Amino acid sequence: MTDSTTAVDAASGSPSWLADARQRGSFRRAVRRWYARHRRDLPWRRHRSLYRVWVSEIMLQQTQAATVVPYYQRFLKSFPSVRRLALADEEQVLRAWEGLGYYRRARNLHQAAKQVVRDLQGRIPRTREQLQALPGIGRYTAAAILSFALDQPHAILEANTRRLYRRLLAASSEAGSDRSLWAFAETLLPRVRIADWNDALIDLGATLCSPRQPQCSRCPLTRWCGAFTSGDAESFGTAKPATETTPLEELAIIVESGGKVLLRERREGEWWSGLWDFPRIRLSDAESAADFDRLRSRFLQETGIEIDTAVSLPTLRHSVTRYHIRLQCLRAEADNRTDDRLRNGYRWIDREQLERLPLTATARKMAQWLSTGGVD
Repeated sequence: MTDSTTAVDAASGSPSWLADARQRGSFRRAVRRWYARHRRDLPWRRHRSLYRVWVSEIMLQQTQAATVVPYYQRFLKSFPSVRRLALADEEQVLRAWEGLGYYRRARNLHQAAKQVVRDLQGRIPRTREQLQALPGIGRYTAAAILSFALDQPHAILEANTRRLYRRLLAASSEAGSDRSLWAFAETLLPRVRIADWNDALIDLGATLCSPRQPQCSRCPLTRWCGAFTSGDAESFGTAKPATETTPLEELAIIVESGGKVLLRERREGEWWSGLWDFPRIRLSDAESAADFDRLRSRFLQETGIEIDTAVSLPTLRHSVTRYHIRLQCLRAEADNRTDDRLRNGYRWIDREQLERLPLTATARKMAQWLSTGGVD
């Protein structure tokens, strides 16, 4: 099922329409008409300063737009400029980022802001090469920042556009390589209104050309789409098969003493590094929170603190990379609140500080139990 529009040039491996200026023009007009009617109203599109676009692009790495919106608004309220971000403590930055995940992004953004203020007098770079010299900014992010904030002529390639391009190029044997996809994106790039163009392609990929059950009947690009012409669009550009998950059992304990709770800042190389967490230990297949008498010695070895009895709290479930964690939770009083016996970086923290500290997602939930005096 092939027509002249989606036929492939044997020499280049590209669809034949790509070499036809009129077809490229028709393609661009179809994209722009669709975007004019269906564009998503996202806060980072309303005020396109270099700083605001930069923050949004870092947050959008590996995270869907709908999830990012409230975090973006909260972050800008705390750090409305690159100078305010550079002057902040890392703990403040992580607290504002808390819940969004992939915390290395926040630390890289913070370090890059410091570099911009220290070395560039607070002026965010306006070239791709200079931007890519900053922590956390690669080829796509630099191109996105400059095209969205300054309308510079840079093509983009991220999850949504990669999937869209692969489906458009389904007839090409080279369609799977990023090198060919970047070249394709650059060929499509118009001369004007670059920000709207790139936003339109992202929106098409995010809303119509989805990984599963793409909405081809609503797509304005079917006449140019090799995957649609093949009759099996879903088989092109889909996500990689899900990684096999590994279950883990862990135990977390809220340990209290005189208005203080026991916490530890997670270290570099650990999950959620830079965030604070209640004591938690890995359980073997044969262990559970019900066997607390058997676990007290392990807890003492981990923290340096002895606890007598514990009260059961609800079990939390969460995922990290390929691990699905079942976190059994307890609440206990310390028998010996002696600072010089603390181990592994544990500290006694005033309960009032919990609201200001950046906590892991499970620790934040447990802290809410403390503040409300109950569980939900």
